[in-house]
Amino acid sequence: MSRSSGNTPETPATRFLREHQVAFSSHPYAYEEHGGTKVSARELNVHEHSVVKTLIMEDEGRHPLIVLMHGDRKVSTKELARQSGHKQISPCDPAVAQRHTGYLVGGTSPFGTRKALPVFMEQSIVDLPLIYINGGKRGFLVGVHPHDILRTLKPQLVNVALE
Repeated sequence: MSRSSGNTPETPATRFLREHQVAFSSHPYAYEEHGGTKVSARELNVHEHSVVKTLIMEDEGRHPLIVLMHGDRKVSTKELARQSGHKQISPCDPAVAQRHTGYLVGGTSPFGTRKALPVFMEQSIVDLPLIYINGGKRGFLVGVHPHDILRTLKPQLVNVALE
């Protein structure tokens, strides 16, 4: 089921993936503070477009939500608000994001969050054969098929990517 090189960290995300019978590969790498998806893509030798970042945002009522976006794209919060039926969407303060998810910024995974949060995923992610997404720890990505995200997290698909 999961492919690992023997150094797969046990995280709430990996437990979630195993519980939901999601096949995944483990990809530890040398984490760099503020390096983002550029560093992880370089370390894994994959295109940054296939590295998906997990962003914690909040609506006008300060209700948290997860946005999954290609590593080489930004989120149009105005368009996300429109497509999700909210007046406003903005990035969540890192300390607040950690309280909602249980993960440190830089190690946030959409899997196994402390609270169940609504998930919005850029539609074009579904077109990729394999994506690399945070496995719940800084310096640790998991390779999964986008359709497993659709099955387990049931995200709302949106078109909110900016170059």
